[in-house]
Amino acid sequence: MVHFPNCKINLGLNIIRKRNDGFHDLETVFYPVHLRDALETLPQPGEKNTTSPAIHFTASGLPVAGSVDSNLCVKAYHLLLKDYPAIGSVRMHLHKTIPMGAGLGGGSADGAFALKALDQLFHLNLTEQQLIAYALQLGSDCPFFIINKPCFATGRGEVMQPVTVDLKGYTLVIINPGIHVNTGQAFSLITPQQPPVSALDIIQQPVNTWRNALTNDFEAPVMQLYPEIAHIKNRLYEAGAVYASMTGTGSTLFALFQTQVPDLSIPSSYFFTELQLS
Repeated sequence: MVHFPNCKINLGLNIIRKRNDGFHDLETVFYPVHLRDALETLPQPGEKNTTSPAIHFTASGLPVAGSVDSNLCVKAYHLLLKDYPAIGSVRMHLHKTIPMGAGLGGGSADGAFALKALDQLFHLNLTEQQLIAYALQLGSDCPFFIINKPCFATGRGEVMQPVTVDLKGYTLVIINPGIHVNTGQAFSLITPQQPPVSALDIIQQPVNTWRNALTNDFEAPVMQLYPEIAHIKNRLYEAGAVYASMTGTGSTLFALFQTQVPDLSIPSSYFFTELQLS
């Protein structure tokens, strides 16, 4: 079977407090975007009844960082195997089109979709809440991709409330300059605080009011470290974007346009795409 893990953008991202477990409480609105990887999952021929089931994982497309064992798709398999030892061996192939480490949640989506694929392949009949619980063990962003609808998220990102966000008719531009932002360093530069207005309230207002209200706490410190990211954001507004922001901890920026997107003169080394929202 083939699944198509999609990415997400963050509409606002506020770090509220540091928790005793070392994680942070946050608030954000996750918005799914149809820029997608492809994940094929098949039973391993001839190994249906093996006493030592295993996963054979391969990848193509954009480079996948890290070892095979650290890949969230592989981790998803072993996570389920621990509780469901009767599942068999599988072949899994991932074709990457979502940039890695870009704040788009591509790796998290792959892990979450691997859980859903394995659930279907082996008829585990897991509930949505069970899948969310497994996904949280893979990473803080993973539970969102089980629901995969616009959600206001709190806690580590796993406490989710579906919301309505009307972006129909907008063109979404996504730009990634290929700058690696260290997540740990980004968090170290943040002073957690309660935002004056919740992102949940702001996204209910017209998009043209978001510019000075809907903020990502990581923008200021990350753009201070990497001025090129700030330059891209300014260029997007100069080109007529209604709203532009960094997503996640960066370095990807996105922008919403109501009119035709002009030539942004994006360097060929950058990742760039336009998507019509419906």
